Amino acid sequence: MNISGKLAEAKEKISEYAAGYGLDFYYVIFEILRFEQMNEIAAKGGFPVRYPHWRFGMEYEQLSKGYRYGLQKIYEMVINTDPCYAYLLEGNGIVDQKLVMAHVYGHCDFFKNNYYFSKTNRKMMDETANHAIRVRKYIDRHGIEKVEDFVDRCLSLENLIDYHAPFIKRKGEGFKPDLYEKQPVKKLKSKKYMDKYINPPEFLEEQEEKFEEELQKAKNIPEQPEQDILMFLIEYAPLEDWQHDILSIIREEAYYFAPQGQTKIMNEGWASYWHSKIMTTKVLKDSEVIDYADHHSGTVYMGKGQVNPYKIGIELFRDIEDRWNKGKFGKEYDECDNYAEKRNWDKKLGLGREKIFEIRKHYNDVSFIDTFFTEEFCQEHNLFTYRYNERTKRNEINSREFKAIKNQFLFSLTNMGQPIIQAQDANYENRGELLLEHVCDSKGLDIEYAQRTLENVQYIWGRPVSIISKSKDKEYLLSFDGKDHKSKDI
Repeated sequence: MNISGKLAEAKEKISEYAAGYGLDFYYVIFEILRFEQMNEIAAKGGFPVRYPHWRFGMEYEQLSKGYRYGLQKIYEMVINTDPCYAYLLEGNGIVDQKLVMAHVYGHCDFFKNNYYFSKTNRKMMDETANHAIRVRKYIDRHGIEKVEDFVDRCLSLENLIDYHAPFIKRKGEGFKPDLYEKQPVKKLKSKKYMDKYINPPEFLEEQEEKFEEELQKAKNIPEQPEQDILMFLIEYAPLEDWQHDILSIIREEAYYFAPQGQTKIMNEGWASYWHSKIMTTKVLKDSEVIDYADHHSGTVYMGKGQVNPYKIGIELFRDIEDRWNKGKFGKEYDECDNYAEKRNWDKKLGLGREKIFEIRKHYNDVSFIDTFFTEEFCQEHNLFTYRYNERTKRNEINSREFKAIKNQFLFSLTNMGQPIIQAQDANYENRGELLLEHVCDSKGLDIEYAQRTLENVQYIWGRPVSIISKSKDKEYLLSFDGKDHKSKDI
């Protein structure tokens, strides 16, 4: 249902205020949904139409129970498309609806202008509907159990992509099987009596060596370690046409949603910053302040051992704006060792607003935290690292050291907290087996999860699959041949 009356008036005013502050967004279409409709669309990732799969039904049930028992409530959803579609929950008060609208315009500005969203499909609403039609066609042709089983396996691997791949220019040519065939070295045309001069033996040997090098290079699949495992499987696994298409659909949608995971803190922080700015300076009436404060405080609340992206994001943007307004950056400020002087530092530069707009354009969560998460910010907001205590059965403070806190934060954000896996060799031990490698970190692999992943990769590859990883200082190899799991030290 489209908005009308007071909500439509509020939308026009908030849109004007947002543009007046310099936000740049696609046209926004707001619709009002009942909680059942909101939960259904939320379960499908924000899209009204997705391919049929039990996962969406499971997520709908979880959301519905959470709403029914008062454990959670979805106030808004906004989709990265052109135009942007945003959903409001029917029955919310006018203050909540206005806050959500202001929040949405912050998201829409971020979607349009942040670099990591620049390669996303702005017509994804149509694309997901197209994906649904194709998958339903395969279900009709091959049966729901066969198709759903394959979709299950593909979805279990949807994080095995290279999050930077959309920005990498790849070679246009793939592997050419005919390079395996031995071919004679091409000679230059000449008369028979001149052949040894036109085509000297050393020239023929040189051409032969070049061919052997190209042949050896072609046999290395992939030529370099490939982090986009889904693309690798699409190119080289022995898939049927319908399986190839479904795996391509899963990969395409994984890349569409990837920037949202890469910028969760920034995106939510940016939207929260602007809903706070617009509501408190332009929109709120005196009688609405308490309702607004109640909702806003709930949005940015962060309990012990938790990381609330709304809270971290908004406070970090505010901190950056304040620092660049006062000149709290650069060599002179960093080298100042007088605490009182640094606390009262104010060069009155007024560069804060310009700086945060620059950041929202070029950064993701990792670079955002790495560059602007300072020791002063950490102390001001009482941030710690936590560790679960098996004896007391609760999270307890593990460290108050700034370096440890920042490192743990960055570690949880790198590759969205997931292990980095690469395809190393498609002809491992010269048997057509696939070798993967875990680019090791201090955490190592979850063995049970790794085994389930190997099972699904092996099903798609059709031959045994292995993965190299490291535990402490010991390197080991996990393998699955279609029947049994094996593990050995290397």
